[in-house]
Amino acid sequence: MEAGSANGLKQERKKQKRIFMIKRAIICVMAVWIFFSVGICASLLIKVHRLEEKMEYLLDNFTVSGQIEAESKNTTSDAGESAYFDLEQAAGNFEDEEDYDIVQAVDQEENIAQPRDAHKVYLTFDDGPSGSTAEILDILKKYDLKATFFVIGKKGKEARALYRRIVDEGHTLAMHSYSHKYNKLYKSRESFEEDFSDIQNYLYEVTGEECLFYRFPGGSSNRVSNTDMTKFISYLNEQGITYFDWNVSSGDATSQTYTPEELVENVMTDVVKYKTSIVLMHDAETKASTVKALEPMIKALQKMGAEILPVDENTTVVQHIAAASVK
Repeated sequence: MEAGSANGLKQERKKQKRIFMIKRAIICVMAVWIFFSVGICASLLIKVHRLEEKMEYLLDNFTVSGQIEAESKNTTSDAGESAYFDLEQAAGNFEDEEDYDIVQAVDQEENIAQPRDAHKVYLTFDDGPSGSTAEILDILKKYDLKATFFVIGKKGKEARALYRRIVDEGHTLAMHSYSHKYNKLYKSRESFEEDFSDIQNYLYEVTGEECLFYRFPGGSSNRVSNTDMTKFISYLNEQGITYFDWNVSSGDATSQTYTPEELVENVMTDVVKYKTSIVLMHDAETKASTVKALEPMIKALQKMGAEILPVDENTTVVQHIAAASVK
């Protein structure tokens, strides 16, 4: 009787142990399933966020892509036919120049390179920072070269770290608006002033760097703004800010999709024409071709003997609308 009771107790314990093991296995499976579900959801949220950023970038730039494409083609025309410069404005044709402490934009005819002239090339990148910016910085570091980054306002640890890296590695940190939203930025002088203050103060907060250079989204000659661009130029003049346009375009902002090889060709075709070349490129997340084009572009520029520099106070100023012509 006792043996039977002991045997029954033993069987009961085995049964309870099996139940316990099954419960533990179920809990482990559920925990693993929850862990992977959370991981997958987090990954999807990140991808959706990045996709939203890309869509927003594409929508913001779609309206000006055709314009930039047309303007970039104009860089290949004769000096007198170029849409980039009004030569009277570039010369600063106004009555009392002494009242203005504004840098003079280069006269395009004076900037045309002669056979033995040296070439100064300024590689500039708009719309960052992003993952593309990090890759571009790695390439520039490899070749011990400095460039100029016209950045927009982005929050988050990664963006803030990239702003600081640009400064720490000796590149020029410059402004390209905070919002990069044309309808908001160019709505009025007041909206432009607010946006400008946002980007200038934010970059100073993050890096301690007082940014002195600006590039208008779409360029100073854009035809997207419903407000006269001279109102915004006048404001920058009052703030002592120098803005830069470009005279060489890689084509990476146009509606046409170029291969990395074609981007290099677009740049090299035009830089030979000028003593000072301000090269327009972009480092938004979507610009993988620009990243791939950078290293062969650097090699081609070095082969032709060009000096690659960051924008500073000594840089020859290239402006589509000369700031010195605006009161």
